[in-house]
Amino acid sequence: MSVHRNDHRCTVMTIAVAALFVAGSGTASAVVPMAPERPAAATATGPPNVVPAVRAFKAASGPGWRPQPGSRVVIDAKSPGLADEGELLARELGLAYGKTAAPASGDIRLALSGSGSGPAESYGITVSGGRVDVTGPDEAGVFYGTRTVKQAVRTTGALAEGTVTDGPAKPQRGLNLDIARKYFTPGWIEARLRAMADLKLNQLVLHISDDQGFGIEIKDPRYAKSVSTTRLSQAQLAGIVKLAGSLHITVVPEIDSPGHLGAVLKSFPDLRLKDVNGRIVQGAIDISQAGAGPVVDALYKEFLPLFPGGAWHLGGDEYQALTWRNPEASFPNLAAAAHRLYGPGGTVKDLATRWLDDRARALAPSKKQLKAWNDGFYTGGIAKADSAIEAEYWTGKEIGARLPEGYLAEGRKVVNLNDAYLYYVLGQPNTFTYPTGQAIYEEWTPAVLRGSRPVPDAARYQDSILGGRLAIWCDRPEAQTEGQVATGIRMPLAALSQKVWNAGQPTRSWSAFQELVARADPGGGPARAGATSPAGGAPAAA
Repeated sequence: MSVHRNDHRCTVMTIAVAALFVAGSGTASAVVPMAPERPAAATATGPPNVVPAVRAFKAASGPGWRPQPGSRVVIDAKSPGLADEGELLARELGLAYGKTAAPASGDIRLALSGSGSGPAESYGITVSGGRVDVTGPDEAGVFYGTRTVKQAVRTTGALAEGTVTDGPAKPQRGLNLDIARKYFTPGWIEARLRAMADLKLNQLVLHISDDQGFGIEIKDPRYAKSVSTTRLSQAQLAGIVKLAGSLHITVVPEIDSPGHLGAVLKSFPDLRLKDVNGRIVQGAIDISQAGAGPVVDALYKEFLPLFPGGAWHLGGDEYQALTWRNPEASFPNLAAAAHRLYGPGGTVKDLATRWLDDRARALAPSKKQLKAWNDGFYTGGIAKADSAIEAEYWTGKEIGARLPEGYLAEGRKVVNLNDAYLYYVLGQPNTFTYPTGQAIYEEWTPAVLRGSRPVPDAARYQDSILGGRLAIWCDRPEAQTEGQVATGIRMPLAALSQKVWNAGQPTRSWSAFQELVARADPGGGPARAGATSPAGGAPAAA
């Protein structure tokens, strides 16, 4: 990564970014040039009005900056990798893209400040001399700086004179989407990606497999009975992944196992788990059979090239055999396999742990960071799950459930998907209600992994709690349309972005935050949710 030329303003900003954190490439389609939603004042004052809020702003004396006739977006000649970011911002603001032309008054200049100049994804903005300089140690950081500029123009029409120093509190920030049980059009998913990008979120996890369906085309003919009638084609998925990459979002697949495999098992009925009385257990694969692992591993082999990002979700949750009072007596075939592997003390829990580790070994050549749901990790057994697999903590409500501090104390990294705050479950089954975002904004933090209180000694584990995601689950897929889902998650997703980006307590009231989100209009808002998708698929209303 090239270092930009010796520019005093950028050097000052680089130092400021580093000091803050020591103390504490395609383009999107269907982009509409932006104009302020209300007349801009002659000058702006204070930090940019954006979501999430910037972490630091130092005011300076001067008129600030606002788009003018002749304003351009240019990139530093030593930062050619920022061309996509520059072109996108220019289109969004309705400005000319000046490529590597020398910056002039009125311009926005993008530049890399060097890989050692600050934490990943951080950036600085300097408004001085009638122009704007956006710098960062990596392309993602500069991109997030452009999101701040875009939102500030939309909310205020201008940027105040001074310096912004900003970067994320947590490295993982995003959205889970259940495409196994409900079809979402490519255009709808792409609209969510654009909104996520404006909110500085960087992960989209696709839940692909479940008992009711498999949400992406499988080319292997052995799985012909498994794929949902309405699903994403692999070509459509490629378009989604390409757009996500241009927006610095990693698309993470989740092919859940050994539970939630009902759709896959339609093609392999002999691998369905049966209890001692011969009754089929819904969605569970018989992990005692030699042919069980290869069925899942073959899906990995087909899908690995489709997901070039650095992470993969193994699932691991809700294996129904382990919900029975006496799994060993109820499933003697599983008990026998555990005894063969681990001796007379082996249990079904040990066999399930072995399954998780076998799937991790199958993916090891890809060098991806692996994830699994917290209830896929078991205690008290002989087998121990690979310590490098991240625990995605979603529930601790069951009797005897392991508390999140247990995972943290053993050194495991944890991601927050606390179902009390971060689950948007279609149809609101059981005790779920649709989150409005207010509780996320006012109560939740990444350290609130279970219930409504932070884990004990939360400060000790800050580096082990990697972030959080909002999760859309389609238990009752017809309960809401795409448009209703888009509207329903808008504020929860914005609230999440605030709390994973800026660790401090928000300064705005909830009502003021709602008003700001309406003005900032991340991703262009519902009016653009139905934009025609280059990946194909019908436009979605939102």
